[in-house]
Amino acid sequence: MTDADTFAKLQAEMRACTLCLDAGYWVQPPAVTQGSHRARMMTIGQAPGITEVEAGRPFNAGSGKRLFEWLGRAGIDEDWFRSTQYMTSVTKCYPGRQPSGSGDRVPSRAEQKLCQTFLDRELALVQPEVIIPIGRLAIALFFNNKLKLTEIIGTQMQIENNAWVIPLPHSSGASRWHQLQENRALIDKAVDLIAGHYHRLFG
Repeated sequence: MTDADTFAKLQAEMRACTLCLDAGYWVQPPAVTQGSHRARMMTIGQAPGITEVEAGRPFNAGSGKRLFEWLGRAGIDEDWFRSTQYMTSVTKCYPGRQPSGSGDRVPSRAEQKLCQTFLDRELALVQPEVIIPIGRLAIALFFNNKLKLTEIIGTQMQIENNAWVIPLPHSSGASRWHQLQENRALIDKAVDLIAGHYHRLFG
């Protein structure tokens, strides 16, 4: 089986998955990912929103517009990135709204654990050289969760397989962190780091 076949099989398994539903957690399938198994850069978000499920692509709405504004400042074209790189999330299905109705629900630790195998397989198959976790949930996969975002954003870390991890804050309009003036300089530093790797990898 070729890497392309293995990748297609994994995508089909994720789209057909009912683990969270079977365990009693309300989520709205299918899994939402996008891109190529030959990607050298990978973004990892928290979970898709309802517009992402409807469109079938990650970061489809306002959060995607802001994300690609940041990546655009690094010289990265959105259409090129979506088609040649890889976009996924900690959990793959829409988790629904918060009980209060204000924003999307954060997937529970149990749901994250149920989805972990898929993310592990994605990382092992794609083997990205640059990983961009977006938002606290994804950042916590790589960085100490006790650290503040102000201590993390604008930094990079090389992990065991030599991939570089460069975190970004959640780009949702519901997040105030990226809207604060004092935090924008940290995002600029992160964008500069991403730009450096982009030009190193793609010339």
